[in-house]
Amino acid sequence: MNDIATLVQSEPSIATHRLRVAFFSDSLAERNGTGAYYHDLIDQLRSRIACAGIIQPQHRTGFHPLSFPLPGDTTQKLSAPNLLHVRRELARIRPHVIVSATPGPFGLLGPWMARRYQCGFISAYHTHFEGLADIYWRPFKRHLISGCLNSANRFLCQRSATVLVNNPTLGDTVMGLGAKQYDVMGTPLERGFVEAAPPPLPETVTQICFAGRLAAEKNIDAILQAAQDWPTLRFVIGGDGPLKAKVESYAARYANIDYRGWLDRHTLRDLIDESSLLVLPSHQETFGSIALEAMARGRPALVSENAGIHDWTQLAAGLYKIRSQESLSDAIARLQADPPGALTAVAAKARTAALQLNEHTLDQWLTVLAEQAKGAP
Repeated sequence: MNDIATLVQSEPSIATHRLRVAFFSDSLAERNGTGAYYHDLIDQLRSRIACAGIIQPQHRTGFHPLSFPLPGDTTQKLSAPNLLHVRRELARIRPHVIVSATPGPFGLLGPWMARRYQCGFISAYHTHFEGLADIYWRPFKRHLISGCLNSANRFLCQRSATVLVNNPTLGDTVMGLGAKQYDVMGTPLERGFVEAAPPPLPETVTQICFAGRLAAEKNIDAILQAAQDWPTLRFVIGGDGPLKAKVESYAARYANIDYRGWLDRHTLRDLIDESSLLVLPSHQETFGSIALEAMARGRPALVSENAGIHDWTQLAAGLYKIRSQESLSDAIARLQADPPGALTAVAAKARTAALQLNEHTLDQWLTVLAEQAKGAP
């Protein structure tokens, strides 16, 4: 397996500049963490390989008979792929490797298309859905949905030359699902987060931000409670999801809560830049991409101890932990008690570490893709 410190040094089957890669994903671009991951990755890979394309659902409104909402979050949907469109895209890309990023209809199509086009196939395991099932569903429904997801993930893992995970604790999970091997991959950044110089960090903590899915696993209640406990601090929340109405209600009642709705990446970057601290108090967080984005903008992130981002020791100097059994409000109080200059020192380390991880992640992807490439003229 690969990790942040070591890369497989075997001879690649094709030069990276000639690589042609097709990604299959059930996530809309930038709609959630997985969607943002591949949007950012592909944008950076395109300058380093011959072709990188993604086959995923298109944003549509209104009723569509071949799509249905995700259990627990009606703001996101699974859609059936248009096979004619898929074949046209693959004829254009002529992939050496296909990557399935999700265990939905698009992702499950990946291994079939890899066999048809005689190219390499790998998959990624980004979300521990079984953990989400414990949060959202009652026993019978949880058992049914978890069984379906487990079968889909097993189908992908067993057919993958390697399975990509973004924290090492998921290694045993994918091996248990039948993976031949796994590689621990970093998380890429959106180009603008890397290239644009961030503004100086405010000298004192006056604004705290959160951005992401407004859902139970993100522990939105902790943010709303912290806003009540810290009326002198401004809490800005961006995102969409099943708890949107609750956030809107609190924003109407408390002057220090500002809800800005779903944010595109440029607006998200502006929000982070104007804040002193990002919080991510999730009950479950496989990695925590938004925390890495905050670090890239020279802003420390206060993240639940259980989040996968803490497994990357290179990032530790730019992160704060919400300790087990500690409330978000208490964690903020702990940071506020730090000596002057402590937050600024962490912020400087945060940006350096995030940019280094971004470069290493691209190198990791290029190495794995080149090793698994086959087929295509």
